[in-house]
Amino acid sequence: MKTAIETILPDSFISENHWYPKALNATIHPMVNFFLNLSKERIITRYCHLHPQVDREMLQEILDYRCKYFLWSGADLINATSAEGDRQMVVLENNSCPSGQKSMPLVDDNKEEGSYRLLVERTFKPLLKSKKGAGTVKGKLGLIYDKNYMETSGYAAVIADVFKEEVLLIPYFDRQDSDRIKIKNDLLYVFHQGDWTPLRGVFRYLTQKPWNRIPLNLKTKILNPIVACLAGGRNKMVAAKAYDFYNTEIEHYGLKINTPETIWDVSKNEIPLWVKKMGGQAVIKIPYSNAGQGVFTIVNEKELDAFMKMDIEYERYIVQSLIGNYTWSSTSSAGKYYHVGTIPTAKGETYVIDVRMMVSSTETGIRPLCVYSRKAAKPLADRLLDGADSWEMLGTNLSVKEGHNEWSSDTNRLMLMDRRDFNKLGIGLDDLIEAYIQTVLSTIAIDKMCISLHNSKGKFRMRLFKSLNNDETLLEEIFQ
Repeated sequence: MKTAIETILPDSFISENHWYPKALNATIHPMVNFFLNLSKERIITRYCHLHPQVDREMLQEILDYRCKYFLWSGADLINATSAEGDRQMVVLENNSCPSGQKSMPLVDDNKEEGSYRLLVERTFKPLLKSKKGAGTVKGKLGLIYDKNYMETSGYAAVIADVFKEEVLLIPYFDRQDSDRIKIKNDLLYVFHQGDWTPLRGVFRYLTQKPWNRIPLNLKTKILNPIVACLAGGRNKMVAAKAYDFYNTEIEHYGLKINTPETIWDVSKNEIPLWVKKMGGQAVIKIPYSNAGQGVFTIVNEKELDAFMKMDIEYERYIVQSLIGNYTWSSTSSAGKYYHVGTIPTAKGETYVIDVRMMVSSTETGIRPLCVYSRKAAKPLADRLLDGADSWEMLGTNLSVKEGHNEWSSDTNRLMLMDRRDFNKLGIGLDDLIEAYIQTVLSTIAIDKMCISLHNSKGKFRMRLFKSLNNDETLLEEIFQ
């Protein structure tokens, strides 16, 4: 874990430092390459052909949407189906400041900075050049991070190349380094080389409670601003409400964000009642945890009892219908959905996978950047045996927490969009298009929530936020 601030200079990008070895030498699958190069017009035509109830003009408007706050996102989706064959790409969550570049094979071998550069050029550079506040803020460029050094250092090197100037790479861990950053006149300053240096622009990769270190209203331009996390990008409680509000807005056009059935604002003592209502199988989420932390799959009394005995600092939770195998999935109001999973192995084993779709807002709408997949540690069982660990069959996140602010990654379960892995995933071109549409819809829903949480003067509406997410522990964490 690096703790010192680094100065990153132009022409310092070295590919080997910013990709997993298995991704560095991978060749992208032709179908994924084809998808990433599809025009919006072709995507819309194909989607409306398969979904004739969708309003084409509305879908065009949605893909042309330019986000105001939630500029960079990555949705985690699962490929699910019902017994009647109703297949859906289901949004588990949409993450602000997501990982993924280090897992993405190059689309063009001649462009060695890959989609690192696409994000910086398409989204970060226009943000800094936007007219609002232009010329009023002077200072350096910084990248603030709390994990994932492999990717964050890659972004810093690309930013240095694109802007042709040095970039400060700043570790800023939860409950550490409080003397490293200060706020003066709504501008971020970093203490570097014995002096306080103002930052005019920040690329942010803070994933763990980012709202407790960076304030909401700043003149320093940030990708993404903190409101994107509070409004849903790192807050599953408000995200669920944002999806619900936006679904009401778009349902008349034949569109919908597909999510598990979600019960929000659940107190801990209510959880067993909701689990029982869902047939004894459910997913419990601490709304403000990330990187695979704070998610509990419940398939039996033992797992429920273990959760209820845990001492958790927050007051409110989310309970969702569980998507497992057909014989042990939750029964929701929409019926019973289960994982499609991978193509069976030579042993006949099927694994749960998810798909991470990363997108960013550009001058021409929300565009895809990269895609990867992850599989669970153990195969999906047809029948649950006594003592079975449901998380080993359903959990896909690769991050492993080894201590406070210390992380590793289980890359053995990483599934690339390359010639070797993609064929095992059991998804096709139309599934990639559906994942993209679902990612865009969920991104817009959170961006609209961000907009609603600001008044006409651009100030954060704390009273409204409290009405949406009245958890005193969370509210006390927010940097004021």
